[in-house]
Amino acid sequence: MKKERKKLTPKEEIIMSCFWQNGPMFVREVMDKLDDPKPHFNTVSTFVRGLEAKGWLGHENVGNSYRYFPLVDSSQWRENSLGKIVDKFFGRSYLKFVSALVEEEKITTSELKDLIESIEKQKKSQS
Repeated sequence: MKKERKKLTPKEEIIMSCFWQNGPMFVREVMDKLDDPKPHFNTVSTFVRGLEAKGWLGHENVGNSYRYFPLVDSSQWRENSLGKIVDKFFGRSYLKFVSALVEEEKITTSELKDLIESIEKQKKSQS
């Protein structure tokens, strides 16, 4: 049975993005990646330990410190998050989701056609 991880808060998403973009890091290195005004070291450390408790991060001992690393790939998180949005706001219809992107001019019909062509080419090359 697949274990469901607790969802990320917006601040936790920022910290996880640091790990996904940079790989294993110490809390001090996470601090360096955050935008100004930087939160206090203890605040970031608390978030990192919370992410570990939720199953998003793991750690390894390096000397007398911990280096943390992501346990979940960013593509897994993105896929899961997108699925929840489509389920909640678009009645589990990806067609309605894409239609909303076109209606709200987040993607043009030309870009959508290019995307379809790209997917079709990719499928043909995999066959």
